[in-house]
Amino acid sequence: MTNYALASSTWNEKEFSAIQRVINSDMFTMGKEVAQYEKDFADFFGSKYALMVNSGSSANLLMIASLFFTKNSKIKLNRGDEVIVPAVSWSTTYFPLQQYGLKIKFVDIDPQTLNMDLDKLEVAITDKTRAILSVNLLGNPNDFGRINEIIAERNIFVLEDNCESMGATIDGKQAGTFGIMGTFSSFFSHHIATMEGGCVVTDDEELYHILLCIRAHGWTRNLPKFNKISGEKNDDPFEESFKFILPGYNVRPLEMSGALGIEQLKKLPSFIETRRKNAKLFQSLFENHPHLCIQQETGTSSWFGFSLIIKENAPYKRAELVKLLADNGIECRPIVTGNFLKNTEVLEYFDYEVSGTLDAAEYLDEHGLFVGNHQNDIEKEIKLLATILV
Repeated sequence: MTNYALASSTWNEKEFSAIQRVINSDMFTMGKEVAQYEKDFADFFGSKYALMVNSGSSANLLMIASLFFTKNSKIKLNRGDEVIVPAVSWSTTYFPLQQYGLKIKFVDIDPQTLNMDLDKLEVAITDKTRAILSVNLLGNPNDFGRINEIIAERNIFVLEDNCESMGATIDGKQAGTFGIMGTFSSFFSHHIATMEGGCVVTDDEELYHILLCIRAHGWTRNLPKFNKISGEKNDDPFEESFKFILPGYNVRPLEMSGALGIEQLKKLPSFIETRRKNAKLFQSLFENHPHLCIQQETGTSSWFGFSLIIKENAPYKRAELVKLLADNGIECRPIVTGNFLKNTEVLEYFDYEVSGTLDAAEYLDEHGLFVGNHQNDIEKEIKLLATILV
């Protein structure tokens, strides 16, 4: 019996009506619903452009791919360029970097925030560093003011993997909009749910046009007549609709996902408010726990989930803690992938190095887990957790 699930559905008649609207239209591939969702998404997060794709992983892929086709040398990547990443994130943060032949430099995390350790980031930067791919972990944004101070006067730009932190802010500015591009996920367990889905946001028009092109086959069909890639499109749709100019993919979202996103986005402010209310209760019960550490907030977190890291003096090991939670119907997971460097088999395909040591990532990997947060009130579940973890 599950007493405290990792995630729960927030769909009601609004989402079911949206699905039925798409069914009635008999248009299931990307169309007007996706276009409306993209407009709403850009408006909500304060970006000029938003591009929906079929997952947050695809959003990361297109974000990296687009930088190989831009004519702007200030925000361009080439094979062999060095990109700095935190040692703790999801696998598809890293895979596009490998797939495009980039040199990946791993940096340890801050054991308090669980984001990249910015003191270690400063040491890791060299003349070879071209970009920093920051990851906002479990709803917690990075300190982008500090990051910008570190890279000031350097030819380095910032990208954001914000797939776990939709709705997080720093000084009123949305996480995911601090870099030249940011990615979001709307998978079931995330802040909004569109079956599968992701978004890339940017203020750069050329990058947006590249994203439009490589999302669907590398063709010009979805580009405006005057664009930053091909210039001016041919008025003959027979010729232009099957003109290919960039090596692209097909990671288009379903029209159904766009329709769901429209409805879910309307609910996002209340979802975030409830997640933060749940987090306040969690913090009050666990911030001074004798045996467990919790994540320290940077800016205003959107609290994807609640991390628990066992202190060195604790009377139990993680395996015992996992069993205790399972026995009480409480679902838990590793903190993202833990230390990604433990995945030695896949790392054989990577061109990478590690800057310094990864003590915090290794400790988190061995002693950490997280439980879910929800878009609805889970006071009972959080109090159950506190009762068990005395």
